[in-house]
Amino acid sequence: MLIMLIAIIIFLFLIFQKRKNSLLLQQKEAEKKFETAIAETQIEIREETLRNISWELHDNIGQLLTLAKIQVSIAQDNPDKLQEVTDTITKSLTELRSLSKLINPDAIKNLSLTEAITLEIERFNRLQFIKAKITSNEEVQELDDKVEIIIFRILQEFFTNTIKHSKASILDVNVHYDQDKLVIHAKDDGVGFNMEGSTTQQGIGLCNIQNRGKLIDADVILDSEEGKGTAITLTYYYNKKSLTSLENEVD
Repeated sequence: MLIMLIAIIIFLFLIFQKRKNSLLLQQKEAEKKFETAIAETQIEIREETLRNISWELHDNIGQLLTLAKIQVSIAQDNPDKLQEVTDTITKSLTELRSLSKLINPDAIKNLSLTEAITLEIERFNRLQFIKAKITSNEEVQELDDKVEIIIFRILQEFFTNTIKHSKASILDVNVHYDQDKLVIHAKDDGVGFNMEGSTTQQGIGLCNIQNRGKLIDADVILDSEEGKGTAITLTYYYNKKSLTSLENEVD
């Protein structure tokens, strides 16, 4: 009986050790996958930021400075027009200050998630891409920087689709912090699409959005109907177990 008891204990110990090693391996693989996804997401955000800067310099600030040049020529013969020149240059400086917030590729790290989303909304309105607005309540939970990066990129992909493909004129975004979760809802009034059409879904980056949501265990729901626009609802629970929490199980 003693030998049998010892054998059972050894057997159970080996099973436990094997499970522990398996969990450690899963945890390392999950961490590696997560860090790779974060790095790729940061690169995509930087590339999108550079594109945004290029568009704004050309479509907004460039046009303002061209207008100021024309106004200066007119003001040479009509000094009363100098105030218009001053107003245009002042507006150009304001736009440059707004743009400077995007120049730092790590700006998202220095801003709260709501502030970063608000910058995107303000840019859409400045360039008159769409009539956009954001509503939010006070942040009640500080999120991990990496979680914020993933959430921001998910929304950025949705916004990009809205601007480029949806033919929408209105974009509404609501950011709401509860005690246990963050809920973000965004909706446009564009052409929408058939949710059953896999080709269209691929076209709007649905797979990327869903995969990024899984990285942080966020619930991401896309809803669209032809002629009735597209909406996204992202729910992130602060204490929900993520792919990087396997280490706690091992301990």
